[in-house]
Amino acid sequence: MNSQSTSVRKPKIGISACLLGSEVRYNGGHKESRLCSRTLTEYFDFIGICPEVAIGLGIPREPIRLVGDPDAPRAVGTVDREFDVTAKLADYGSRMAGELTDISGYIFMQQSPSCGVNRVKVYQDNGRPSEPKGQGIFAREFCKRHPNLPVEEDGRLNDPVLRENFLTRVFAYAQWQQLCKDGLSRHRLIEFHSRYKYLLMATNPLQYKALGRLLGNMAKQELKPLAEHYFSELMRALKTCATRRTHSNVLQHLSGYLKQSLSSEEKQEMQQLIGQYRQGIVPLVVPLTLLKHHLRQHPDRYIAQQVYLQPHPENLSLRNAI
Repeated sequence: MNSQSTSVRKPKIGISACLLGSEVRYNGGHKESRLCSRTLTEYFDFIGICPEVAIGLGIPREPIRLVGDPDAPRAVGTVDREFDVTAKLADYGSRMAGELTDISGYIFMQQSPSCGVNRVKVYQDNGRPSEPKGQGIFAREFCKRHPNLPVEEDGRLNDPVLRENFLTRVFAYAQWQQLCKDGLSRHRLIEFHSRYKYLLMATNPLQYKALGRLLGNMAKQELKPLAEHYFSELMRALKTCATRRTHSNVLQHLSGYLKQSLSSEEKQEMQQLIGQYRQGIVPLVVPLTLLKHHLRQHPDRYIAQQVYLQPHPENLSLRNAI
């Protein structure tokens, strides 16, 4: 089966440096993620960044925290409230967003006043954090300038469904970067969308139809703004995590291409495994492996191009746990 994910360069991912084991935290420690520092380094080039060190804060240092309005918090010292690094962190986020235009994703340190993406504590005058929680200053500025970029927090990657979804989006983003580098054309845009049919059907089937309608009016629109709009909507659609129900639906569709080729026993086995997957008895890799086996025996050019069958390197084993 053609692996779409291996047809592009090794994607680059920005990452909070402490997650790679760099001793850059306020207490001189790190928060090494073995998933990132050991498993994923074979498949991605990581660019480690610690914005607090980058703006000149020492190691060790007085910790900072977010205070004030959760929608526009300030990053100040936990001891010296006059020590305010909000502007420096925001400026650095803006600067790095301008420099790191070739990354395909970003993994942030959770709950960090500089790097946290969600649920960062924002302290009030009474010394207690408020609800809703805020975003880290650096992360907020960076993400604002890269709205389509796949981003995730380290802790959430412990969830196998979120991990598979994030890395699927990273490879999709990298493929789009490669497409733009090779030269965007209307034909290539249609081909790109065609390859994503079943992946979109698994994550957001309504959005697949909407994107198809968008490209259906292609002749009346300028290519560049159309492509930018298409890609924004694609990345938004892929953020939705596929479920056992939607995966099962896609497996049924794909197995339909084999109905003329398989014996009744083979069809029965395929349906049994899809049913077991849908019921939570076996992981996705089980029916998918059998399906891919049959597709190798009875190849179909259109199906062979579908990203859904291999959205990321097989050795990552991301579908073994979902």
